[in-house]
Amino acid sequence: MAYDLAIPLHSHASSVTVFNGLNFSEWHEQVQFHLSVMDLDLALLNDKLTAVTDASSSDEKSFHKAWEHSNSMSLMFMRMSIANNIKSTIPQTESAREYLKFVEEHFRSTVKSLAGTVMAELTTMKFDGSPSMQNHIIEMTKYCSKTSDLGDES
Repeated sequence: MAYDLAIPLHSHASSVTVFNGLNFSEWHEQVQFHLSVMDLDLALLNDKLTAVTDASSSDEKSFHKAWEHSNSMSLMFMRMSIANNIKSTIPQTESAREYLKFVEEHFRSTVKSLAGTVMAELTTMKFDGSPSMQNHIIEMTKYCSKTSDLGDES
């Protein structure tokens, strides 16, 4: 069974935009979609139950087993779709939900800060005559493109 899931997991993960620190919204949306399609989003949607005991019902035991599987596969999936230089900055957690929350909290503020920097640069740019007008327009267009890309993240 684990082997049967390994191929679709890798296939789905390889089709997700790699998280590079600046594209959280797009990455998050794709991760949620793919985990949902593979029916692995249980750990993102629900908290883990307390430990299973002999007194636990069969439904509780079944939920716990499904949650553990979902959590493990979700963590693996997310780690597979994050750039290596970013991955090393994210602490190892036991919960997919905590992992996703950490990524969101850490990188949303980075994107907002970068958006502010790009906007400040764009609004203070002035044509001073040294490069050609065409080069100046190209530079301004690049900054406009950056702000529209970052606008989806903030």
